[in-house]
Amino acid sequence: MNFHIITLFPESLDSYLNESIIARAQNDKLIKVYKYNPRDYVKPTKSQAKNEKPYLRVDDRPYGGGPGMVIMADPIVKAIAKAQTTAEKRKSYKKSLVVFLSPSGTQFTNELATDYTKKFSDLIIICGRYEGVDARVKKVFKTVDITVGPFVTTGGELPAMLMIDVISRQIPGVLGKFESREESRSASHDVYTRPEVYTYKGKKYRVPEVLLSGDHKKIDEWRAGGEI
Repeated sequence: MNFHIITLFPESLDSYLNESIIARAQNDKLIKVYKYNPRDYVKPTKSQAKNEKPYLRVDDRPYGGGPGMVIMADPIVKAIAKAQTTAEKRKSYKKSLVVFLSPSGTQFTNELATDYTKKFSDLIIICGRYEGVDARVKKVFKTVDITVGPFVTTGGELPAMLMIDVISRQIPGVLGKFESREESRSASHDVYTRPEVYTYKGKKYRVPEVLLSGDHKKIDEWRAGGEI
């Protein structure tokens, strides 16, 4: 799976993507993450071109009034077009999906993540900022509105990383053993390890007896939340 992230703050993704399982998945070429900054698709004005590092504007005031600023359509459209071109050049390219992160979108789930791994080789994820992205982007491209939960984040980078993590887990090899996915087996919210009895401030905390019984049927029932 190839992830193409459209973001004004590409460095904000590095701390998570460059660690642990997701980093290993990239090293093993099971996933690849591309980043596109919309500012790279804005041409500087004549006065800006004189500066060594000109500030390239990608936002403007919303029509109809209101607080904040809206990211303009053109830089986002050009970034998506570049992502699509990058994806289609690969021999392994199958199909791409453009995801528009929106609080009013379809709820993202494990089931949806699994479906994406089967249908698409590339996901292009638009990370909004400020008051959002000009909605005409969704008319230029056939996008899917997705939300990761009943809340609003400061930007789309955190939801994008969440999607990358969840989708990557559905790819064989990312977790070592595919059966390691908690969503694919009976798994209690509670887990235990050594010691069998943990003592803190004179009080003893024991591992549930069923986990020490060796009765795998009862253990599975316990993990599934059944009565023992």
